[in-house]
Amino acid sequence: MKRPPGPRYFGLDEEMHMALVEQANREQVRPEELAAELMRAGLVGRRGSEELWRRWDGLARREHDMIALTCLGYTNRQIAARLDIAPDTVNWYIRRLLVKLDLHSKSELKMLFEGWDFSGWEKKE
Repeated sequence: MKRPPGPRYFGLDEEMHMALVEQANREQVRPEELAAELMRAGLVGRRGSEELWRRWDGLARREHDMIALTCLGYTNRQIAARLDIAPDTVNWYIRRLLVKLDLHSKSELKMLFEGWDFSGWEKKE
């Protein structure tokens, strides 16, 4: 089956089509090449997001707390005080999470969940 020509094939409106053409010109590639590259990157990103959601869903509520508060910049001692648990318990949870998520550091944990909105944890008592 032959594909229809032009920007409407992927549902691009005229404004989006012009933005694609302008960006392709800046990068000195054909718009079709840039569109394909963007689609690939988007699909890979979406698959990664879905996988991360599955992993998140498999964690316990307390593990969610640890991730959220870590991503919000709380130290282990601050997390312990906030959740009314021992600092050693926080350390244990964080170490366990790093193993579960195949990470090596809290900074990798923060990078993995970068862009997630954990503001709801700020309001919790």
